[in-house]
Amino acid sequence: MNLLILGGTTEASRLAERLAGHTKIAATLSYAGRTEAPARQPIPIRIGGFGGVDGLVAYLRDHAIDMVVDATHPFAAQMSEHAVAACALTGTALLVFSRAPWQRQEGDRWIEVADNAAAAAALGATPRRVLMTIGRLGLSAFLTAPQHHYLIRTIDPPDDADVPPDHRLLYARGPFTLADELRLMREEAVDIVVTKNSGGAATYAKIAAARDLALPVVIVQPPARADVPTCHDLDACMAVIEAHVSAP
Repeated sequence: MNLLILGGTTEASRLAERLAGHTKIAATLSYAGRTEAPARQPIPIRIGGFGGVDGLVAYLRDHAIDMVVDATHPFAAQMSEHAVAACALTGTALLVFSRAPWQRQEGDRWIEVADNAAAAAALGATPRRVLMTIGRLGLSAFLTAPQHHYLIRTIDPPDDADVPPDHRLLYARGPFTLADELRLMREEAVDIVVTKNSGGAATYAKIAAARDLALPVVIVQPPARADVPTCHDLDACMAVIEAHVSAP
């Protein structure tokens, strides 16, 4: 069976490791190309966009793909929409393998918003020290709130035109420990955290640290996905894939 993983996440990498060397599945991991130095993988990879729905349809047909696993970031809405459309047009099986979003716990001071523009507005007019962990894309939304000081944690450098004037860049890749996040927030005198509800364990420590320090968190909720079979667990994902291999 030929399987295409739409990746760029920890989940995609874990699935690639599980599928490496599988005798009945030839898997390829696709990166959108937004991460400049993707981690090495044990299966073949491709990097770059497909060229919209039509391009993805052509790829699925040209490579005789039997199944697509959408393991993209929970906020990669466009790619997920394209996968739904392309798989419908080609009759290709589609499975979403995604981390479950974080759930509010007692003591959390969440300000839940729909997008980055709403997150910028939620910071208010009074200048604050903001720990920003939304990645390098979408920072331009905060140009409307230049009064704040932003500590921007990112993996890759953002475009200069996108960052608010009062900022400092912190290049780092998770996972992060609770102790590290507490130390960072205290040393930087952080007043408020801005993040995405991307789920998973790798970056949850910032949520726990903010809760321990009674800091508010402006948290952007993930976009709604189409009604597609979804797994939040690697073993469950593999069970669905194996069942497809065994199907007549």
